[in-house]
Amino acid sequence: MKIAFVASEAVPYSKTGGLADVAGVLPAALQKLGCKVKLFIPKYSSIDESKYGLRYCWNIGEMQIRVGSAVRSVHIHTSTLPGSEVEVYFVDCPYYFFRGQIYTDDPDEDERFILFSKAVLQTLLKTKWIPDVIHCNDWQTGLIPLYIKNNFKEEGVFNKTSTLFTIHNVAYQGRFSRSAVYSAGIQKNLFYAGGPVEYFGDVSFMKAAISFSDIINTVSKTYAEEILTPEFGSGMEGILGDRKTDLFGILNGVDYEQWDPENDSLIPYSYSLNDFSGKLKNKEFLCEHFNLACTGDTPLIGIVSRMASQKGFDLFAEVADQLMELNAQWIVLGSGDEKYENLFRYLAAFYPDRLSAYIGFNTELSHLIEAGADIFLMPSHYEPCGLNQIYSLKYGTVPVVRKTGGLADTVRDWGESAASGNDDGNGFTFTEYSGSSMLEAINRAVSTFGNKPVWRKLQQNGMKAVFSWDRAANEYLNLYKISQQKRQSGL
Repeated sequence: MKIAFVASEAVPYSKTGGLADVAGVLPAALQKLGCKVKLFIPKYSSIDESKYGLRYCWNIGEMQIRVGSAVRSVHIHTSTLPGSEVEVYFVDCPYYFFRGQIYTDDPDEDERFILFSKAVLQTLLKTKWIPDVIHCNDWQTGLIPLYIKNNFKEEGVFNKTSTLFTIHNVAYQGRFSRSAVYSAGIQKNLFYAGGPVEYFGDVSFMKAAISFSDIINTVSKTYAEEILTPEFGSGMEGILGDRKTDLFGILNGVDYEQWDPENDSLIPYSYSLNDFSGKLKNKEFLCEHFNLACTGDTPLIGIVSRMASQKGFDLFAEVADQLMELNAQWIVLGSGDEKYENLFRYLAAFYPDRLSAYIGFNTELSHLIEAGADIFLMPSHYEPCGLNQIYSLKYGTVPVVRKTGGLADTVRDWGESAASGNDDGNGFTFTEYSGSSMLEAINRAVSTFGNKPVWRKLQQNGMKAVFSWDRAANEYLNLYKISQQKRQSGL
C-alpha cells in the first residue's frame, strides 16, 4: 500500500507538540509493515539542510502555486527519515515558511497551509506517484480531502485515493474569515450556513476535513468518544456526530529506543524490571542537584508539562498549600502561563525543603525526572493521548492522572482494580475535575508508597505494559484498508 503522510511538523526536523512525534515515527513503522510511505512537511527556516542532507528535486523544479490572486514559487527538497527508508519531501516557499516559528498569528496563516496542501498534491502529480491513501493530520492539512473530492474530481487522477484525517487536538480548528474560500480555491457552492466548510460565518479547515475525509480518527479511544460531547468537542461535536460511524481512536505509541530506563543515555543509572537499584540512585542524584533531602520513606513527585489550565495547573493552584503539607517532595519542570510559573517560583521559595522547580524546558532533565521520581502527576482537563504517563509506566514511576482521553486508556487505578479482585492496577486516577478530587488521588498514592510490596507490584505492572508504534501502525494499516473500501464503494 502506498501512503502519503502529510503533517505540518515532524521530528527531528520541526516540533511544537505530539503531532511531530507521530509524524516522525509512524511512517517508519508503517514502512516496516511493507507500506511504501512518503512524508510531506513544510521546509521551515529552522531546518538545517546540511545536517539532514536535504537534496533539491531537479526532476520537479519550480512549481507555481496559486493562493488567491497571488502565484508563489515552490521548490521541493528531499531527504530520508533517520533510521528508516522513508523519503521525506520538504515544501520550500520562503515567503510563507521562513517566519522564525512554525505557527504564527499572522493574517495570512490560512494561506501558508493552503499553499502547503496544494504543493503536496502537485508534487504527487509531478512525480507520478499516486498514493492509495493520503494520511492528513490536523487542520493544517484539512483542505486536502476537499481538494481530492472536488478540485481534482474531473481529472480523475485521485479517484482511487482515499483520505484519513487524524485529529490530534480538536480545539485547534483552523478557523479563518470567509475570504479563505477565494484564497483556497474552494468552490463557492460549498460555503453556506451549516455547509461542509462553513463554521459560524467563517471557514474551518478542520470542518472541511471532517466533511470530506473517508475516515477520521483521533489519538485515543476515549478521546474519540469525548469529542462527540459538548464538553470536549469544542463546537465540532455536531459534525463529528454526523460522521460517528467513520470515527475511530488509535492510541499513540512511544519510541522505546529513547524512553527505556535500561538503555537511556540521558540518565546516570540504568535499571530494569528485574533490577530496580538504579532507580533509587537516580532519585538520590536528582534530589542532590535540586537541594532536596532524599529519603526512602518520602515519595518524590515529578511534573513535566506545559504550564496551562488545560494541563490541570488550575487544580494545583487551588490546593497548593494542602499539597505542600503532604509527606512528599516535588520537582517540577515546565513553562507556560506566567501565573503558574510564578506559583512554582513562590512555592519553591516558601517550601524549599518540599519543592524545587525548573522554569523552562530541558530534555535531559525530563528523562531524569521520569527516572528519579516515585510518582508522576498529570491532572489534565483533557488529554487527547498524552505521552508522559506512558513514559512514567516504563520507568516504574507511578502515574496519578485525571481519567480523561489517553490517560484513561493507559492508567488503571489500583483501588478500582483491587476492588474488582484484580492486581493489574498501574496508577491512581480521579474523575471529577476539582482540586479536592486530585488531592484525594495524590493522597492515595502517597499512602500506598509506604506499602513496599504493593508499590513494587504497581511499578512492575507499569513497566510490563507495551505501547509501541508497531501496535499503532497495525491499527492504522487496518484503517487505511477501511478507507480504501469506502472510497472504492463510493460511500
